[in-house]
Amino acid sequence: MTTQVLSHPGADEYAPYYNTYIAPVAGTNALETLVTQIGALDPLRSLGDAETLHRYASDKWSVKETVGHITDAERIFACRMLRIARGDKTPLPGFDQQPYVDAAHFNSLPIGTLIDSFRATRAATIALTREIDGDAWLRTGTASGFTVSARALAYIITGHATHHIGILRDRYGMQV
Repeated sequence: MTTQVLSHPGADEYAPYYNTYIAPVAGTNALETLVTQIGALDPLRSLGDAETLHRYASDKWSVKETVGHITDAERIFACRMLRIARGDKTPLPGFDQQPYVDAAHFNSLPIGTLIDSFRATRAATIALTREIDGDAWLRTGTASGFTVSARALAYIITGHATHHIGILRDRYGMQV
């Protein structure tokens, strides 16, 4: 199956905050990146519990919490993408990431479980993108009080994962 090419979203298709995630993946095809990223966290499977509980600063998430956060955020962004691509105009609320991390208790789970969850979530996201056609990618809705397109959400998902994988590599010293 050939991956469709998804053009880069315009600045009017997402809140300025999301440029943090979209700019680093500019010039890529988000749909291809979704596929290539699916195994990006696999190298963390070999880490011991002490390594996965590491924080690069006392007020930062552990490796496990970071992996869990990547997955939770993707679930929310993919739900938004589904609803917007299907023409749902209901304004979608924002979400505060910290209470999600606090409530999940990611540190009590094996790293393999968290990686498996990411892979399953990403596989579902990829399946969803294969159901969205050209016109649906351009549909817009409202999330967190801002206009966002289904296309921008595909780039936000890949860029968000890219952002946190970079933090795991650069600040935590992980080989991802």
